[in-house]
Amino acid sequence: MNTTAEATLKREIEQYTQMLGDWMPKNATIVVAQDGKYIYCASNAIPIHLQVGALIHPNSIAARVLMTEEKTEALMDETIFGTPYYCLGYPIQLQGRLAALMIVLDASFIPTAPKSLTFITGKHNDDWIPVPIDTISHIESLQKHTWFYVNREAYKTSITLKELQTRLPQCFMRIHRSYIVNISFIQRIKRDFTSSLIVVLKNGLELPVSQSYVPNVRKILEF
Repeated sequence: MNTTAEATLKREIEQYTQMLGDWMPKNATIVVAQDGKYIYCASNAIPIHLQVGALIHPNSIAARVLMTEEKTEALMDETIFGTPYYCLGYPIQLQGRLAALMIVLDASFIPTAPKSLTFITGKHNDDWIPVPIDTISHIESLQKHTWFYVNREAYKTSITLKELQTRLPQCFMRIHRSYIVNISFIQRIKRDFTSSLIVVLKNGLELPVSQSYVPNVRKILEF
């Protein structure tokens, strides 16, 4: 990459970091990945072992963000950067192409979790009905709307699937870009003819698990 291109890329990255600067701790390290490698690292207080140009680790937050194109966060061990750390990853666009911007924080960082929902108000026919969370079997994103289901009855909500994922209790699990399921409503998990996973609910409904969510499903359900 020539000097002019590097300067342009750096300016784009700095625009993103400035937008996040209102809440980002001063000792945060910024890492950016694109096209299968790490392309930027501004290390502050956290001594991470990372060389710009190194290939993205397949189990890293960067890899997950680039695969799912969604915000991802997790406490990570020392395998990738040589020290434990907490990481928040965001999908961004750099020079018109998908990239992952990671905010790397000390492993002692504890995020403030939003309060879990106890009910969701959904529209059914012409009425708005508050529905207890534990009665919802699954939630679906379909045709730019979010739907949740109780006894196969569909309710529409204005809350996006992405927001719900951060506000639902731990009994809910994301299995696909379009589906979140209530674990207590799962009857079994099977493989289809392509060896992908299928979640079978107690009402007989079958929902696919996308490949990008298989590792997380296996981790949560411990199989």
